[in-house]
Amino acid sequence: MIKFVKALSIVIAVLLLQTTIFPYYLLDPFHPNLLVIMVAYLGLRSKSPFGALAAFSLGLLHDCFSGIYFGLNGFSYLCIFHALHKTADRLYTDSRYLMVLTVFFATIATGLFNMLLLFLFSAANGIYATLLSSLIPQALVNALIASLIFMMPASVVAEEP
Repeated sequence: MIKFVKALSIVIAVLLLQTTIFPYYLLDPFHPNLLVIMVAYLGLRSKSPFGALAAFSLGLLHDCFSGIYFGLNGFSYLCIFHALHKTADRLYTDSRYLMVLTVFFATIATGLFNMLLLFLFSAANGIYATLLSSLIPQALVNALIASLIFMMPASVVAEEP
């Protein structure tokens, strides 16, 4: 029960930071997407069967507060989680450098997957240039924030949500 309350408080704090504070103080491609960092962490280190549900729920929460289409980020976060979870058995997932690199590539994969889904299921013409131009800065900022988060001592970062 304590782990659930701790994970829920982390999710609420991340949502508050991402939806209220970061957009106010930082420019658009330079505010970090903390939910992608959480999905990458879940994908590599989650051993519970509820990891996929948590990743999908994080994507739906992202869509509720700042998404274009409801379910777009939910589906892409679920696919990213699934890909990371399948490869986690072959990697040394306790490495902090691997987590930073994974967050970088998960951010790029999420953006490309969102763009593919928008291309297939939407008629939004001008959104592709916006997504492509902000993809690399977003991934670099997420990797920087992930390096700050995962370089903390292990007692500060939760072991398993």
